[in-house]
Amino acid sequence: MSFASTALIGEAFVGAGVNAAHTNIVLGRKGGPVETAWATALATPSAGHVPFMTVVRPSVPVKPLTLFVNKAAADGELHERATWGSAQAGLAQGVTDALLDGTVPADEADDLLIIAAVWVNPGVDDLDESFRNQRVAAHRALRAAVEGRPTAEDVIDAAKSGATNPFYTPTAQQLADSAPEA
Repeated sequence: MSFASTALIGEAFVGAGVNAAHTNIVLGRKGGPVETAWATALATPSAGHVPFMTVVRPSVPVKPLTLFVNKAAADGELHERATWGSAQAGLAQGVTDALLDGTVPADEADDLLIIAAVWVNPGVDDLDESFRNQRVAAHRALRAAVEGRPTAEDVIDAAKSGATNPFYTPTAQQLADSAPEA
């Protein structure tokens, strides 16, 4: 039991605009805290957020068993189709890609569980792009979790230029004005 003896956590953001995918992954072993979180999330849905098992095809759950947790409540037909369709299929394919390339050892797949928190923008307008971005994001998030990336050094190096994300980038002046006092 050397692989994923503790919870592994990864994140990836892929794409731009309304079809981008942002995925957070928690990977861990059955019998541990990830299993407790997995079962609890599945058993306690909330309004607009109904975790569900990710499937490669109907009645064929992906391995490791993966719980899809939507970060945005499904709203409208296209957003619902993207959440339960293209993003879910992309997540399934990305997890399977990680099995195929050895990122996640296939011989341990039955002993592992994944929780995937997935952002699908309510303005999504291209199911194929949504699928592609989610597939890559899922694979990258799993790889980051397994490889322990980013490292603290990576974070420090990135922070030297200032925090930024697709929704907000502070100006140099804002960074300087908001810096903690020494």
